[in-house]
Amino acid sequence: MTRGLSIGAWLLLSVSVLPDARAQVRNPFETDDVAIRTGAGLFAARCAVCHGPDAKGQLGPDLTQRWARGETDESAFQIVRNGVPGSSMPPNIAPDNEIWAIVAHLRSISVMPPLESTGDAGLGRATFASECAGCHQVRGEGGALGPDLTSIGAARSRAALIAALREPSAIVALGFRGVTVVTRGGAQIEGAVKGEDAFSMQIATVDGELRAYAKRELAQVERSSESLMPVFAPDRLSDAALEDLLAYIGTLRGTRSVQ
Repeated sequence: MTRGLSIGAWLLLSVSVLPDARAQVRNPFETDDVAIRTGAGLFAARCAVCHGPDAKGQLGPDLTQRWARGETDESAFQIVRNGVPGSSMPPNIAPDNEIWAIVAHLRSISVMPPLESTGDAGLGRATFASECAGCHQVRGEGGALGPDLTSIGAARSRAALIAALREPSAIVALGFRGVTVVTRGGAQIEGAVKGEDAFSMQIATVDGELRAYAKRELAQVERSSESLMPVFAPDRLSDAALEDLLAYIGTLRGTRSVQ
């Protein structure tokens, strides 16, 4: 029995787990209140000494910012399971349901309150369609080069959204950093690496395609720590237009948006 958990909470969590939880891309406990409370107890007992009782960081990093960077429950699960080589974060042999519960707890305390903006969400939706939808998806519609923004309004604060628009290269999540490759035939491709192993590389190109290359086919690979997202400085996106865009983004909380 894990210290800090009631017998009732643990039994409810145990019987509600999906048998193939680890294979799920979506956290099976994402909206399970019992699992989230159980995850809070597990986090307090096992993780708070390094990450702080509020997960805002202590000896270890702030964990509530993962979703603000566009990362997922699945990537959080893998870090808890496998640890971080070269750091003080060890691998974890806990059952899958316990790790998913911890992740569900972290996500629940990372969701932002409704974003405040003086802008017009309808105008912001039009700006999004013209400036953002080519690279970002909302509920399955749009480009795939950048992160899916269906729930971005619940994951990022107003300050973080403004920084992402005005200074997109300040924080760039893995999987969205720029890369330029040149094939042995002389073709040049620019995009972001979405998958890679010792022999191959999968790239989401700037024109919206997903291409796979054997590394032996590539004459040159140039990686960048910069974001492919353009800088939306005031001369490109005025303060008024920014407020409109923020008003629309604030509606993107995994539910129906303004039409």
